[in-house]
Amino acid sequence: MGKKNTRNTKSRIVDAAWKLFYEQGYEDTTVEEIIARSETSKGSFYHYFSGKDDLLGSLAYLFDEKYEELAAGLDPEGNAFSSLLFLNRELFLMIEERIDISLLSRLLSTQLTVQGGKQLLDHNRVYFKLLRRIIAAGQARGELTDSMSAGEMLRVYAMTERALLYDWCLRGGDYALAEYAARQFPLLLSFLKK
Repeated sequence: MGKKNTRNTKSRIVDAAWKLFYEQGYEDTTVEEIIARSETSKGSFYHYFSGKDDLLGSLAYLFDEKYEELAAGLDPEGNAFSSLLFLNRELFLMIEERIDISLLSRLLSTQLTVQGGKQLLDHNRVYFKLLRRIIAAGQARGELTDSMSAGEMLRVYAMTERALLYDWCLRGGDYALAEYAARQFPLLLSFLKK
């Protein structure tokens, strides 16, 4: 099986699972329904995931798919700070529209207790690679401060984004995430500008 086919199969399973989780809840979704919705096989499902709980960690990779989609439309010469704000807004809109808050809360809490790999901190993800590229380009063009390394700025960006997500989950989603972030994120990250 080629790499592209493998990725497509896994992506179909992840996408189907999260749609079902959103539509009918995590507890009421079965592995059989995920297999049927993804139009894959039981063997394919268990090749990638040990069970339904294993899919919780895949949310980070669903976010990466959104980042890949958004990256295609970014102007490589566009303002880095504006690009970072755009990516955050679009991701948070997707979260509000497609991710059940209880599942997001469960993912965030599992990242605190999981032994081994923590998907949200995996620097091989598209998320980290794309943001590092934008930040480095912004520094090279003099748009972002050079008082911090690109790695340090990336860490602060990711930490700030997670803080907003944790707060939103703690408050039970009682405010519009993307709208609130659009007001707060520029203030929280203003020190990154040159």
